[in-house]
Amino acid sequence: MDSKQLALDIAKVCDDKRGEDIVLLDMNDVSIIADYFLICQGSNERQVEAIARAIKDEADEQGIDVKRMEGFEHARWILVDLGDIVCHIFHKDERNYYNLERLWGDAPVVEINEL
Repeated sequence: MDSKQLALDIAKVCDDKRGEDIVLLDMNDVSIIADYFLICQGSNERQVEAIARAIKDEADEQGIDVKRMEGFEHARWILVDLGDIVCHIFHKDERNYYNLERLWGDAPVVEINEL
C-alpha cells in the first residue's frame, strides 16, 4: 500500500473516532521527515487517546510498525510516527497554540473527500 492510501485510511480511522478538523498535509516536497502529516483534534483527553489507539490498531492490522508514540500520558498532543506518515492528535486547546498548519504552510493540503 502506498503512503497516500495509508494516510487516507488513517484519516478515516480518525473520523470514525469523531476526530475533528482532520487535515492531511503532503510533505513530499517540503520536508524529509515524512511523506504526510495528518493533523486532527479531539475535544477531551479520552477522545485524543482513543484516536491514537485507533491509529495504532489500524497500523497493526495493516502490518505497519509504529515507530514511536509520544504524549500519550498527558493526551494533549499525541504524536504517532508510522514512518512515512506522522499523525498529530491534539486536544482542541493545544491545536490552536501549536498551529502546525501555519508552521508547515508550504505543504499542500490533500483533499479528503470520503469523510
